[in-house]
Amino acid sequence: MATDDSAVSGLAGRYATALFELAHEAKALDRVGEDLATIRRLLDESVDLNRLVLSPVVSRTDQGRAMAAIMAVLGAHPLTVQTIGLMAAKRRLFALADVIRGYRGLVAAHRGESSAEVTSARPLKPEEQAELAAALKRALGRDVAIAARVDPTLLGGLVVKVGSRMIDSSLRAKLARLQLAMKGVA
Repeated sequence: MATDDSAVSGLAGRYATALFELAHEAKALDRVGEDLATIRRLLDESVDLNRLVLSPVVSRTDQGRAMAAIMAVLGAHPLTVQTIGLMAAKRRLFALADVIRGYRGLVAAHRGESSAEVTSARPLKPEEQAELAAALKRALGRDVAIAARVDPTLLGGLVVKVGSRMIDSSLRAKLARLQLAMKGVA
């Protein structure tokens, strides 16, 4: 079922695969995917949420209650709520970002797509995402599902990851290469 672009393994892979199979059976792939995309965005935007998810000091009960409250506010699908709750109860929330990435890859593979993680310095406009998806489709020969993230430290440009391949055209990377080249001249 999974292609090399969506290979999931280890702890995160087990959770992602189980969630994918349950969501597929319940015909809720898109709904669960939307929940997970929202959670990924919240993780990207909130230092406090990251601290909650990653901290070994926060008790499993407190993690579970906090995540349940977040899921209630989001109106998340029951499968998303159950999975997040189970991860909190088992003290596995540290793997949440990898579970989301794995789920996204499994859904893309199921649909015959590749999944690409695109990081930009600012949010991409819908037309920019469509143009990028079309360029990636031409390059890869198949549809590409894009998961967009924002990292202001890039300054400009994009970092595109498709499977094990990465293209870093960010301004930060170009400046780092320039700095290295200048050190070699001096």
